[in-house]
Amino acid sequence: MAEITASMVKELREKSGAPMMDCKKALTESNGNLEEAIVVLRKRGMASAAKKATRSTSEGVVTSYIHAGGKIGVLLEVNCESDFVARTTEFQTLVHDIAMHIAAVDPRYVRKEDVTPADMEREKDIFRAQAAATGKPPAVIEKIVEGKMSKFYEEVCLLEQPFIKEQSVTITQLIAAVIGKLGENITVRRYARFKVGESTETIATVKQAAATEAE
Repeated sequence: MAEITASMVKELREKSGAPMMDCKKALTESNGNLEEAIVVLRKRGMASAAKKATRSTSEGVVTSYIHAGGKIGVLLEVNCESDFVARTTEFQTLVHDIAMHIAAVDPRYVRKEDVTPADMEREKDIFRAQAAATGKPPAVIEKIVEGKMSKFYEEVCLLEQPFIKEQSVTITQLIAAVIGKLGENITVRRYARFKVGESTETIATVKQAAATEAE
């Protein structure tokens, strides 16, 4: 068993933002391996987020983010459970990072559950036709379509996308990590993105029936 030093704990805390004791436990579980310890912390964050997923989020903030010399603007609402958490540095930083990501990547939907049936079926039909053209058997074609749809969701759904500042982390995982630290459910409610010169804007909102889910 590797010796877990104070400098190792400090380095993990700086990289993850997790509490000192959690960092020490993660390093112990990973036998001192920093990268594996980060994975341990992320898994714990996801587990914590899953437990809190049904809790109502009626507080939060609306923020704006302006990018590229005023050429791109984002208006974003992110919810949490209490006004106290909404005012914390961790929550405010998360909201800023998500708004910045939206400005850079322009996701069309919040979650994959929000993709319209028409868009979903159109993409499936395209992927199915492409796969069929290769002469593959039907069972293989469906597997190919399934894989391509996963990639499609990653391209168009905010929560499925790799975070622009750290590609190894999805937006869902980014939110889950903050949920783990603050102890409250956090949800992205809606956003709008505008770009100078474009005739249409991106407007995305969580479907009402699923508005309290925390995926």
